[in-house]
Amino acid sequence: MTVARILAEKGSSVVTVKSDETIDTAIHCLAKHSIGAIIVSDTEGEVTGIISERDIMRALAREAGSAFDAPIGRFMTSNVVTCTRSTTIEEVMQTMTEGRFRHLPVVENGRLVGLISIGDVVKRRIAAVEAEHQAMRDYITMA
Repeated sequence: MTVARILAEKGSSVVTVKSDETIDTAIHCLAKHSIGAIIVSDTEGEVTGIISERDIMRALAREAGSAFDAPIGRFMTSNVVTCTRSTTIEEVMQTMTEGRFRHLPVVENGRLVGLISIGDVVKRRIAAVEAEHQAMRDYITMA
């Protein structure tokens, strides 16, 4: 299975913010959409960073209450690892495991086309394993 299939099932809508918006804005955006990370993009829609709950917690630990008014750009991850629609689930799992992150932007031709989370990957992987087990059970009971 590829990222394209996951996006076809879950949709390609992605919440984005600008790097000059505040951490407070990011926190409210995460809460409003019940998500764990937000893509930071420029005016042309190009990915310039990602800010996660983990990044925000680190900002608050370092700067306490003053972090709320700080720009997202100060705390975001700017060296963003991405994938494409043709990336396989196995490749996504390996990338996330090695990079120790839970969100992977999907970018093609320099433009953001979706976002994959570890939850998306696990959900599809479990469904695939369950389907394989059911096929084996059906095969065994027919023999």
